[in-house]
Amino acid sequence: MTKTTEIYKITFLNKGKVYEIFVKQVYQSDLYGFIEIEEFLFDERSQVVVDPSEEKLKSEFTGVKRSFIPMQAIIRIDEVEKTGVAKISSGDKITPFPVSLVGSTRTDNKDS
Repeated sequence: MTKTTEIYKITFLNKGKVYEIFVKQVYQSDLYGFIEIEEFLFDERSQVVVDPSEEKLKSEFTGVKRSFIPMQAIIRIDEVEKTGVAKISSGDKITPFPVSLVGSTRTDNKDS
């Protein structure tokens, strides 16, 4: 019997850029409004050609055990069969979903 492990591709916005990373664990956090991701996977097969965005991601997540991503930053979560190349791309054509965590400060007096 073969043991299969799930691999997830997480696409999210961070600092105006679109990040695509691969992880083994993804779940809703105990911190309200966050998704937790763990066990980062980077494509080790492509060592002949060095991708600068993947190298930047590797250095950014070096030593990170768990990361908390705000739910409104998540673009997509896919379960995939195998890991691919993690990358950072420009988020020029993506607008973050507007979220208001504080109630409206507008006061309407319709009785007057």
